[in-house]
Amino acid sequence: MTIRILPAVGDPDAARSLSGLLGQLPGVEPSAPVGDSTLLLDTLASLAATSLEELPEVVLVHERIGPAPALELIREIALRFPAVGVVLVTADAGPALYSAAMDAGARGIAGIPLSYDELAARVQGAAQWATGVRRHLGGGGDPLAAGPGGQLVAVAGAKGGVGTTVTAVQLALAARAAGRKVALVDLDLQSGDIASYLDVQFRRSIADLAQISDISPRVLQDAVFTHQTGLGLLLAPGEGERGEEVTDGTARQVIGALRSRFELVVVDCGTQMTSAGAAAVEIADIALLVTTPDVVAVRAAKRMVRLWDRLQIRKAEETVTVVNRHTRSAEIQPQLVQRATGTSVARTAIPAGFKELQPAVDSGRMQDLDAKSAVKQALWGLAGELGLVAAAPPGGGRRAAHR
Repeated sequence: MTIRILPAVGDPDAARSLSGLLGQLPGVEPSAPVGDSTLLLDTLASLAATSLEELPEVVLVHERIGPAPALELIREIALRFPAVGVVLVTADAGPALYSAAMDAGARGIAGIPLSYDELAARVQGAAQWATGVRRHLGGGGDPLAAGPGGQLVAVAGAKGGVGTTVTAVQLALAARAAGRKVALVDLDLQSGDIASYLDVQFRRSIADLAQISDISPRVLQDAVFTHQTGLGLLLAPGEGERGEEVTDGTARQVIGALRSRFELVVVDCGTQMTSAGAAAVEIADIALLVTTPDVVAVRAAKRMVRLWDRLQIRKAEETVTVVNRHTRSAEIQPQLVQRATGTSVARTAIPAGFKELQPAVDSGRMQDLDAKSAVKQALWGLAGELGLVAAAPPGGGRRAAHR
């Protein structure tokens, strides 16, 4: 059997050294090294989208890969691509790091300076493990666990009151109505309203997962509330101060666990950019920024986009802005929002509809919003435009991010 290997090495000298040694191993097919964690995850996702069999058997992660820490990267690979064996390449091969790497999901450690025999043994062991997992998955395992996991949509607000939560909830409901298995996550950690919008009283929250290093299916099941609509809800903590417990590492791990079990994960990031929300925006397949067509909100959207760019969270051209409470008479139209923010603007603008929304909001029955509601029709049309439902409704289109 040929063992396909994908090295992830940021340092050019280390990449050349590793590639040279891999070229000497019998029965292996090394790919060109990828230079950072984002490119590695994108590459694996692209391969897995074609077929499980397209994934490499082994990924070698160098300790200084960047920008994500190596152990966090290994954990995400293990969660999203369980049929790939990961080996950490590090100068510190001591017992403490070995234990941490195994907890993260690595199948072995190769010490620097690399030796032929050690590298061959670690690659062979990881490949055998990956082959066994694929055989198990091919025999009727959970299909969601076999690929890169479900689609991730992060919804953030330019400022408070622009309709971020309504947007996230309705997109999730639209996808659920189309038959998809959907999780809705409230990462507005201090003031999340999803529980109120859907009339939920549930004592578990995402904060309960913050101190858990290995989120098993049972642990996740205990934290996720199954709503009457069929949505899986992971709520913000009832005590706002507990939001500080949810770090970017927690968000990545929790989202990874959800993606392995749901076809679609919609995250309400709120309007305050916490480290957890930033992580969700960074790894999202689709990042939505909700604004209203007024000067204050558009300026806030522009600041948010620039913040994401400065912190290397997300580029403007990779962000889709949604204009909420749109009217034809407004001075600020979607084209102006696009020029001001440098983002793609969704073709579907959401009309102003306070009167039709208010009864559903006050009763906590957002799922019962009238099907004739112009707001609901627009948001479900947006779900079609973004590709969250199988087919867009009349007037819908392909994903705005691909325009």
